[in-house]
Amino acid sequence: MDRTTGNSTAAPLNTYNEAVAWINNLIPFGIRPGLSRIELLLSKLGNPHQHLKFIHVAGTNGKGSTCAFLTSALRQSGYDVGTFTSPYITKFTNRFQYNGEDIPEETLLALARRLYPLVAEVGETELGSPTMFEVATALAILYYAEVCYPDVVVWETGLGGRLDVTNVVTPIISVITNIGMDHTDILGDTISQIATEKAGIIKPGVPVVSLVEQPEAIQVIREVAEKQKSTLYLAGDQFTYEQVQVNKDGQKLHFNGPFRELDVELTLQGKHQCANAAGALMTLEVLRQYMAFYMEEEDLQKGFRLASWAGRFEKVSDEPLLILDGAHNPEGAEMLAQSIKDLYPERKLILMMGMLENKHHKLYFEHILPLVDTLILTEPDFRRKMDAAQLKNMVEELRPSYAKPNLDIIVEPSWKQALSLLKLRTEAEDLGVVSGTLYLIADVRAALLHQTDSEKGW
Repeated sequence: MDRTTGNSTAAPLNTYNEAVAWINNLIPFGIRPGLSRIELLLSKLGNPHQHLKFIHVAGTNGKGSTCAFLTSALRQSGYDVGTFTSPYITKFTNRFQYNGEDIPEETLLALARRLYPLVAEVGETELGSPTMFEVATALAILYYAEVCYPDVVVWETGLGGRLDVTNVVTPIISVITNIGMDHTDILGDTISQIATEKAGIIKPGVPVVSLVEQPEAIQVIREVAEKQKSTLYLAGDQFTYEQVQVNKDGQKLHFNGPFRELDVELTLQGKHQCANAAGALMTLEVLRQYMAFYMEEEDLQKGFRLASWAGRFEKVSDEPLLILDGAHNPEGAEMLAQSIKDLYPERKLILMMGMLENKHHKLYFEHILPLVDTLILTEPDFRRKMDAAQLKNMVEELRPSYAKPNLDIIVEPSWKQALSLLKLRTEAEDLGVVSGTLYLIADVRAALLHQTDSEKGW
């Protein structure tokens, strides 16, 4: 293999499936925070990321929806948009989108072949092999910088911010949606520590929009922005928003910013989506006001109305009424519970859920259990799945304080059997919800929507 020339013919990758398998086989290298490997890899490619305009989005929850709002509004305004997100719901190609379309499989294969010898070169240094996420990030940068040339790239962090591989770029604006207790084993176990990691995406002189609410998180964001001489647009301070209308078809948001007021309609459900939409609106307002982005009010409104995001309070069936929501942490469970109370307060709730191993599931249950009539505990088809029997033990501990008196608990490790039970148990006047890790949501969604090419994963 000629590792000095980077000749793509050296790569033993002949099909799309082989390329994806190669990238996924880097997963055993794990999550290794730091930018040294991605910086070296990109330097071997001529630093293509330096030629792109990025909107960098971090946060505990709401990143994906915020990216969806930004992408839809910018596209509706006539801009070509790249969107890099994770995890994916259906196919590996979902992560790399250009104007709402996945990267073509043959393009992904060609770029993977180009990266293959360079990844091997980096792997032979003292830094060790690049991880799956690092290679995917490099592939995204190559795609946008050398294949499709978007006007702007909506760029979602993977985990945290400061040491996240996506932080290799210098964006034109940064967005921090919110701060919550997730990935505490890596990011820290206090709000301040997690906020410090998220605030790591704030770059010198680059404006930042934030929706953080906790006083200690706000303090961290303010201090970092001030140190970096970055203008901060904080919800509740520089801009405000309120939900002014809600029904089963959508909701309306009133946005009051430093430059103008706007009313926008959202198809995405849940009060928390008003916050995500407001953050996206503030971001677009900064681009419009200071960076010569031209966006008609009518196009912005249509973009927000058309924005969608799979697996986030997504209705996938009317008979029975089934909703998918990837709430997998306490904050997500709180948002899910609020959405159910707002939109379906009169219906019995049959909840199917499965999780990965994590220590915050009790807090998740504390938010959602008071609403549940039948709980179906299952296991995602993933290597770090949480044992359904363990989840049941957790629920039994909480039952006296949080559950309805007649809560029915079913343990069914097979998610396919659990889904059959959910459909069977959800009668015409009930509400069926599938919640938990997105790895479970991906499989259930593919089964319900009859998608035959579902891959799912990071």
